[in-house]
Amino acid sequence: MPEFILTERRGKVAIVTLSRPKALNAWHRPMREELMAELRRFEADPQVGAIVLTGAGEAFSAGQDLAETMEFDPDRAVEWIQEWEALYDLIRSLSKPFIAALNGVAAGSAFQVALLADFRIGHPGVRMGQPEIDSGIASTTGPWIMREMLGLARTIDLTLTGRMMDASECFALGIINRLVPTEEVLPAAIALAEELAAKPAMAMRLNKARFREVTEAGFRDCLEAGMRVQKESFASGEPARMMGKFFADRAARKGR
Repeated sequence: MPEFILTERRGKVAIVTLSRPKALNAWHRPMREELMAELRRFEADPQVGAIVLTGAGEAFSAGQDLAETMEFDPDRAVEWIQEWEALYDLIRSLSKPFIAALNGVAAGSAFQVALLADFRIGHPGVRMGQPEIDSGIASTTGPWIMREMLGLARTIDLTLTGRMMDASECFALGIINRLVPTEEVLPAAIALAEELAAKPAMAMRLNKARFREVTEAGFRDCLEAGMRVQKESFASGEPARMMGKFFADRAARKGR
């Protein structure tokens, strides 16, 4: 029984919920592994025609759990990128429509997962971005997917500043497809999933496979670079120092 992932079925739509609400649904290895298992299960189920991914509580996901990465050595950092490769490759290979129901912040790797979805439904309070630099983590997969979706100039902006975009900017850029009131995010995502699940399955599968083909070279390149870059980054000790500072600052704020 999954501990960090909730699932349900509504007709032909499978709903997958990231469920670490006290940690703002931040990723760690067990949650990534459970998510992959559930995605594989629904991909193989002929009764499922579309998949919706959302988060428990008030966040989609805050991204990587820094408590996990703070202890990485260079070899574990390489293994970490390989784990992301497995998850991203699985999402990219889904033959069924995959919709992100953004119920709150989507930061870092969660921003990337949202961009890998076929559609994104959000509300006016959603914030999205790539703040890794502020934690001393270099970005490789993020710039690849952002450049595909947003172009190089904005990718440089978001990667080097680490700033978070508000929902209105995301909607204007087209990376939030539909902006609805907070309480309508999941219903709107399910309604879209039902509409897409009713489309001809063969055409849907072939269309999605072609999108994967045209981006495959860049995807593999960014992961190869990611292993090299993260090994160098974590060997420097900078990520651990910056993450340690983050936790110290957070503890100080709580202690006031």
